[in-house]
Amino acid sequence: MDQSTEMRLRDKKILVVDDDPEVLESINQALQLEGALTQTCADGNTAVRVCEVDPPELVVLDMMLPKRSGFLVLERIKRLPNPPRVIMVTANEGKRHQEYAENLGVDGYLLKPVRLERLVTLALELFESTK
Repeated sequence: MDQSTEMRLRDKKILVVDDDPEVLESINQALQLEGALTQTCADGNTAVRVCEVDPPELVVLDMMLPKRSGFLVLERIKRLPNPPRVIMVTANEGKRHQEYAENLGVDGYLLKPVRLERLVTLALELFESTK
């Protein structure tokens, strides 16, 4: 993304949850370059706590997490009074997992390795659909 790119996610609060430090950093950096206000964490329990205490507008959530799986995080945060939108990212290609995530209320589902431009585009689409 070049310097002239408009900051399309300016001031959007986004939580990035992934236990792989490289994936976490690359997603976080891509969102910040678009103007997002990001927080990061590497386990499911912390993700739930952040969503309860300082709710983001969007969560980019890994499926396989220590302490609490992405599915359990998704299930819990979708029951909050004003639940954030959730994009689940996973290396698991099974349709069963995607269907389960959809039943729990996931708003987007992307396979790893995630193309960062696709992630940003999906985030923009989700924010546009809430206007």
